Amino acid sequence: MTRVAGIDCGTNSIRLLVADVHPETGDLVELDRRMTIVRLGQGVDKTGRLAPEALERTFAACREYAEVIKELGAEKLRFVATSASRDAENRDEFVNGVVEILGVEPEVITGDQEAAFSFTGATGELHGTETYLVVDIGGGSTEFVTGNKHVEAARSVDIGCVRLTERHVRHDPPTAEEVAAIRADVRAALDLAAETVPIGTAETLVGLAGSVTTVAAIALGLPEYDSEKIHHSRISAERVAEVTDRLLASTHDERAAIPVIHPGRVDVIIAGALVLREIVERVGASEVVVSEHDILDGIALSVA
Repeated sequence: MTRVAGIDCGTNSIRLLVADVHPETGDLVELDRRMTIVRLGQGVDKTGRLAPEALERTFAACREYAEVIKELGAEKLRFVATSASRDAENRDEFVNGVVEILGVEPEVITGDQEAAFSFTGATGELHGTETYLVVDIGGGSTEFVTGNKHVEAARSVDIGCVRLTERHVRHDPPTAEEVAAIRADVRAALDLAAETVPIGTAETLVGLAGSVTTVAAIALGLPEYDSEKIHHSRISAERVAEVTDRLLASTHDERAAIPVIHPGRVDVIIAGALVLREIVERVGASEVVVSEHDILDGIALSVA
């Protein structure tokens, strides 16, 4: 077994996984997994730049993760940066800060690479013979990947819970017009994804990342966030719709009072739930299989 660390820095959150990985079998034993909401993509859709306060939040999380990596003695580290840092004019500031703190340069990967990591991480334990459609709903983008043991088609489109919230939501709860604008963006992005990925042909829909796991936690009625109960849960299309409707009618304070919603996700979960609902309806899935294992696991496996 090789002890490795993987960091996934997205638009809304930065996450760390330290694990022992068998390089031949791909077996992974998790030692530490943590997530920090840093909102690196704050304002990027509007300004094209990473905000100074967003960079500082991200660097603070990197310092914490550096201590964990050192303490657990990871031999190798891979730092992958996704949508927000891919788009920003001042991404050199981000890169230089990460190098200074962690000693590695963040790899600003393409949407296709992001999709492949997500697929590997999400389906590694499923061992089914069916075709999967893996959907990774992030802060700035959403990845669609189909395949069984390997990726057959992938597409990244610019719909994410942070991007859509910043673009369209001005009221709390959002107005019918704001909801319609989000849905229109999602449907246009689904048309774009369908040009590359046969999104309606897969037998099993697998959903990843915080918007999906939060909707699942609410649907399961959990009193607190419990990743073991969420991982590989199956949430029906009807429950996805019910939870989305509940969130659409809620105020910020009402959402904040739901214990399974992370404080950093309270403002953006409505858009995230809408993305998931539109996908479920578009592909005609009766349910979504929820995975806590995602791009981060794929990154760790790639290191080994």
